[in-house]
Amino acid sequence: MIQVYTGDGKGKTTAAFGLAMRALGHGWRVLVVQFMKGDDQYGEVRTAQRLANLEVRQFGLKTFVQRGNPGADDVRLAQNGLEFARKAIQSGNYQLVILDELNCAVDYGLVALTEVIRLVQECPAGVELVITGRNAKPELIELADLVSEVREIKHPYQKGIVNRVGIDR
Repeated sequence: MIQVYTGDGKGKTTAAFGLAMRALGHGWRVLVVQFMKGDDQYGEVRTAQRLANLEVRQFGLKTFVQRGNPGADDVRLAQNGLEFARKAIQSGNYQLVILDELNCAVDYGLVALTEVIRLVQECPAGVELVITGRNAKPELIELADLVSEVREIKHPYQKGIVNRVGIDR
């Protein structure tokens, strides 16, 4: 099955990692491929280092990608991440693969939607595939079996509070 978590609210990556915890509890092998993220100090990355059967691979820089004008390194890393994900999905080594922020990578022009659609269409039956990030394309939503939209109603950043360790990163 293909799952998509999208929308402008906080919690898409958190939901995907919650699913990972559930799968790990049943002995599944889980891979998380993070696009546009290169900071190993995110709480989920630090936790993954302590858990058997959970692997997190990052394909991004520590800096933010400039929408509409991504750097060559941003594009190269995202392309590498997509190819890594393709091989991992086909390997038979993982029952759950989470492609974190892949929707954003498509939206920012780092990877082509056609390549993501091909990856989804080629996903083996024994792999649960989760794709997170804002601005999921309608074509991807159509292919998915489950789509959840996380909508922002209120957020602490509206009060100037950003990036709380343990909550936001």
